[in-house]
Amino acid sequence: MVSLQLQNVEARYGRKVIYGDATTPPISGGHLTALVGANASGKSTLFRRIAGQLAGGGEVRLTGAAAHDLRYMPQDTGMTAALTVYESMILSLKQGSGGWRLSTTDLRAVDRVLDQLTIPQLAGTSLTELSGGQRQLVSIAQTLVTRPKVVLMDEPTSALDLYRQYEVLEVLRDYATETGAVVLLALHDLNQVMRSCTMTVAVSGGRILAAGPTLTTLRPDLIQKLYGIEARVETCSRGCPMMIVDRALPIAPAA
Repeated sequence: MVSLQLQNVEARYGRKVIYGDATTPPISGGHLTALVGANASGKSTLFRRIAGQLAGGGEVRLTGAAAHDLRYMPQDTGMTAALTVYESMILSLKQGSGGWRLSTTDLRAVDRVLDQLTIPQLAGTSLTELSGGQRQLVSIAQTLVTRPKVVLMDEPTSALDLYRQYEVLEVLRDYATETGAVVLLALHDLNQVMRSCTMTVAVSGGRILAAGPTLTTLRPDLIQKLYGIEARVETCSRGCPMMIVDRALPIAPAA
């Protein structure tokens, strides 16, 4: 089984320490895990540390996977290369493989992911012609086509319309179930988190405030600490949990 665990992890920008003692229980594969917190709370920094892009002490412990099995999709996808969507998918698939010869299996893998995200019509489109939402979908496709065992995605639904948001979360949930991969997503919509994510890690001010099963972690007191809002978590007529915001408090979220 694939799992990811942080043990006393530190993240540094030069001499500046952002995280000093980030520790989580094992984050197991096979389902979605959310990383939540207000803007500038440290979500992207934590992703970069896990991905090995930042230095720091402590241990990022992978079980059932190695560092090369991890893929990190940042918020800013910055697609400026003179490639079509299909060509960019092939490039993502073959990078680090030790060869550029294409097989029928490779081509089927690309077609499969484009179909899963319902964007096969974009295959021949230049990356520079894509809208913001299309770029985000292509970035997700580029990540999944390599079949990673650990997936880190920083706000993968931020540029998508409501339909596409739920479609992408279903695709990612199916991927986690099918492959047993750890899929860790930074998300802002807590109703989506409660609907789609089995586990949640909550951060604020460069600290992990809580980590555990979503429905026992995202309680009103924690939501208030994270976002500075007064909210309730209730159950709808179909038995699904949902957050209802009553008001913004006259204080900022915990820093």
